[in-house]
Amino acid sequence: MKSLLLATLATVGLAISGCSAGAGANAQPAKTVTVTSAPSQPSSAGASSPASTLPAVSPPPAEPAGCLSRYLNASVGLSQGTAGAVDMAIVFKNTGADACTLYGYPGVAQAAGMPVTDIGQPSTENPATTRILVTLQPGGFANATLQIADAANYPASRCDPTPATWLAVIPPNQTLPVNIHYDSTACRSRKVKLLTVTTVQPGNGG
Repeated sequence: MKSLLLATLATVGLAISGCSAGAGANAQPAKTVTVTSAPSQPSSAGASSPASTLPAVSPPPAEPAGCLSRYLNASVGLSQGTAGAVDMAIVFKNTGADACTLYGYPGVAQAAGMPVTDIGQPSTENPATTRILVTLQPGGFANATLQIADAANYPASRCDPTPATWLAVIPPNQTLPVNIHYDSTACRSRKVKLLTVTTVQPGNGG
C-alpha cells in the first residue's frame, strides 16, 4: 500500500514538472516599449528672437546751391595781349556766408552807360575747357578766360566801332549781371562777334 502511494506521488510530480517545463517553453518574451518625449519648444510668448538690425546708411551730403549774382564779386584778373586780341581772367569771388557752386559758361557782353547797356553781340562759348562743378567756399575764387578780339580787325562799316566802359558778366545759370568797369572798343553791329569765354575753373586764374 505504501509502495503504491509513493509511486502515485512520483507520477504526479513528474506530470507537474512537465507542465511547468512546457509552459516555460511556450512563454513569449515581454515586449518593451520605449517612449521618447520630444524636447519642449520655448513658448513664442516668452522667447525673443534677435532683431535683424541693418547698419544705418547716411545719405550723401547735398551739393551747395548755385552761386547767386548778388553774392558774387567779379573782377578782371591776369590779362595778356595776343595777335589781334586780348585774353583775361574773369574772376568770381564768393562774398556770401555760405558755400556755393558754379558750373558751365558765364555770359559776357561789352557795355556802356548808366544804366549799363549791352553793346553788340554777347560772348560765344570757347570749348577749350571742360565743364566741372566748382565749389566756392566763403571768400573762395573761380575764374573763366575771356578773349576780346580787336575791333580794328574788322572794317568800320561792318563793325560800327563804339567805346565800351563795362563788361556785363552773367555768372553761370544766373540771369542778373555783375558789372566790371573795363574800357574797350566794341562793335555795335551784330554782324561781328568779338567775345569768346571758357567754362569756370577753380582759383583766381593767376
